[in-house]
Amino acid sequence: MTDTAVYAAGAVIWRLVEGKLHILVIHRTAYADVTLPKGKVDPGEMLAETAVREVFEETGIRVALGIPVGVSRYRMPNKRQKIVHYWSAQATDDAIRASRFVPNKEVAALEWVTPKRARTYLSYPVDLEILDAFLKFVDDGVLRTFPLIVLRHGKAVSRDSWSGPDALRPLTARGTRQAHAIVGPLLAFGARRVISSDAVRCVTTVTSLAAALGKPVRRTELISQDAWEQGRADIRAVVGKRVRSGKPAVLCSHGPVLPEIMSEIALATGTLRGSYLGSASTLDFAAFSVVHLSATNPGSGIVAIETHTPKE
Repeated sequence: MTDTAVYAAGAVIWRLVEGKLHILVIHRTAYADVTLPKGKVDPGEMLAETAVREVFEETGIRVALGIPVGVSRYRMPNKRQKIVHYWSAQATDDAIRASRFVPNKEVAALEWVTPKRARTYLSYPVDLEILDAFLKFVDDGVLRTFPLIVLRHGKAVSRDSWSGPDALRPLTARGTRQAHAIVGPLLAFGARRVISSDAVRCVTTVTSLAAALGKPVRRTELISQDAWEQGRADIRAVVGKRVRSGKPAVLCSHGPVLPEIMSEIALATGTLRGSYLGSASTLDFAAFSVVHLSATNPGSGIVAIETHTPKE
């Protein structure tokens, strides 16, 4: 991020109405325009958190983010550049029923429209570009997706300063802060299962996330660094199970193990391997890569990959 730009995030919210795709647009009160839900990043937020928060604040609908669909850039009246990141996001029937939206000083109304109607309805060319990018995924047969989130553990006490077994090395104070900082962003992508190496530094990294979900951390040595170094790891079994399940999950492991996890995801989904996998698996402490897969045909290949690093 640059110091001078204003960052924001939002989503193309979609649902099927009698089998037909509809997009949610908002009628803004002050600007008398029609646009997509979005808003500025709050201090300390990561972009994914901003997107789900702003969608909820403007529409009352809670969503989990799907694939990234694009970034819009434009100049505001004060000449500063505004950069807005967008994701796709399905609005479930339950989420729509739970919405308590009422017209207010920011948003006058919500409206579900067909893509054709949205093209003539949206007020700004940058919104049309985002809509077109989303519809390209739709045309390619990608609408419903689920994420496998590959997470590196937070900053741990160094090996040189630790006299006990490596698997028991704890997080540093910074690593603990990182573990708390990533809870919101991981929830933004709809994480439901938490699978972790049984090393303390990995389990501790995802403990706060598991608590927020109200679910246990599923510990396994099969993706631990000790097992990997000793040739006892079975990353293929762990990854294959998660791909077949079709459910959003977090896999927390170690820097040296991450490239093999990414490689096994590619193999399990029939995706050609390339340098992009190396980039997605070369992660800083507590950073994560979100691998988006088709919910209807996980074996059709990786749809998209995005990487996020906590600000802490």
